[in-house]
Amino acid sequence: MHPGEPPVRTPPAGSAGGRAYLAVCGHTHLFRGARCRIRGLADPGAFAAAPRPADLLLRFADDVVVEAELRTDGPTGAELAVAGYTTAAGTSVDGRSWTVRAVDRTGDDVELIVAG
Repeated sequence: MHPGEPPVRTPPAGSAGGRAYLAVCGHTHLFRGARCRIRGLADPGAFAAAPRPADLLLRFADDVVVEAELRTDGPTGAELAVAGYTTAAGTSVDGRSWTVRAVDRTGDDVELIVAG
């Protein structure tokens, strides 16, 4: 956890390694060009170079946490499958899969950029 960051209030989803990684998103929802930073990866450089499937907990700017899955075996490359959720303001957001345009290392994190 980074300084000033509130703890995740949702228990991690099950995964092959028994761990879901926190991914911090800069907005209350995803859209084309949105960015999320995956934290806590053992080797962010290797992950960015060769992304692999991962269970994630997306923390949006309004502190809502939702389960997601990074999939890497699709015909269009990496996809981010996000469960439906409700924003802190009460807006319902349906579950959806997003194509990932880029997976880049940013310091100790890996940044996902959503394509649409």
